[in-house]
Amino acid sequence: MKKTSNKPSAEAKALSLFLMAYKTKDPVYKEKSKRINRLWSLVKYGEMRKEEYVLELDKMIKSCGGYLEIVEKTVQYYIDKTGEWKLEGDDKYCQDAKKFADKILNK
Repeated sequence: MKKTSNKPSAEAKALSLFLMAYKTKDPVYKEKSKRINRLWSLVKYGEMRKEEYVLELDKMIKSCGGYLEIVEKTVQYYIDKTGEWKLEGDDKYCQDAKKFADKILNK
């Protein structure tokens, strides 16, 4: 098992952060979190093709409402919990999340 250095996509990052936030509120999200993390591990170690992972990822994102909805819900969750949005970066997910954070915080 050789570990590859693939980085997760913006969609994978969004789903992972969403499931992390909501897994304590609903056991369904906890199971989805375990499943997607296990699948990513299989990809990292070359036991699953990345294309298969992406298909599973897309299905799971759609079942949670779609990419933009999970980004917005995640940002809302952390703003409600901490009063601010701290995640910064120049990747697609961080830029999308920042837009929602600015919108939510400026209400």
